[in-house]
Amino acid sequence: MKVAVIGAGTMGSGIAQACAVAGHDVVLIDTTAEALSRAQAGIQNSLERLVKREKISEEDASAALTRVSTSADYAAVSGAAVVIEAVYEAPEVKQQVWQQLAKVADAGALLATNTSSLSVTQIAAYSGREARMVGMHFFNPVPMMALVEVVRGLRTDEAAVAEAKAFVEGLGKSPIVCEDKPGFIVNRLLVPYINDAMHALGEGVASAEDIDRAMKLGANMPIGPLALADLVGLDVCLAAGESLLAEFGDPKFRPAPLLRQMVRAGKLGRKTGEGFFDYE
Repeated sequence: MKVAVIGAGTMGSGIAQACAVAGHDVVLIDTTAEALSRAQAGIQNSLERLVKREKISEEDASAALTRVSTSADYAAVSGAAVVIEAVYEAPEVKQQVWQQLAKVADAGALLATNTSSLSVTQIAAYSGREARMVGMHFFNPVPMMALVEVVRGLRTDEAAVAEAKAFVEGLGKSPIVCEDKPGFIVNRLLVPYINDAMHALGEGVASAEDIDRAMKLGANMPIGPLALADLVGLDVCLAAGESLLAEFGDPKFRPAPLLRQMVRAGKLGRKTGEGFFDYE
């Protein structure tokens, strides 16, 4: 099966890798050659790490790498049975991309957005193909995380939902279907938790190291909230918090001032090498 992934950032490259490992031919599309080159190198490095950890054989990793091609042209979507968009979390960006994709995607293709905080129903409207559009929310790092939230938009038909579930299962992941409500399941619960940890740090309750250590030792969390925020991306955390605040009006979703400061400073977590912790 041919799969098109639009957006060669952290999530897009991870989705492309997962699809290629599952045996699909993948075209990864981005408007800049630099992003595509960086994504190819990232996929190769990720596969090499998985080989070293004996999570995948060297032969399978090599085969997966050969299944990933790149393009800067949306026309490369033609022939794809599944089209997954993973571009920047801004409505105007999503709108521009889906209006272009609607012109070139096959009529019967399953369309999916990887949005973590925006309305799937609204994004579907941008495409003009609401019945065939689902949310397919992967989690970072995609090759390792088992969950995918399959989100049913207001006009998504059940056949598309069933196809999305089967596709996700074919990737070796676990789909959970939910309705198109702000934050879906995970972010609706996770964002306030992470945000409270940022407030605690900003108020001087404890150091970043001790806040994370407390939650790991006292609540049996596998990773602390601040390290998790760095992994997700602080810009993504901010966008999710602002979206949930706009939808619900509940102050528990209001992004911590410290989060806004760090995003303004370009400290976005692991992807920039610096967030609440250093990764250089």
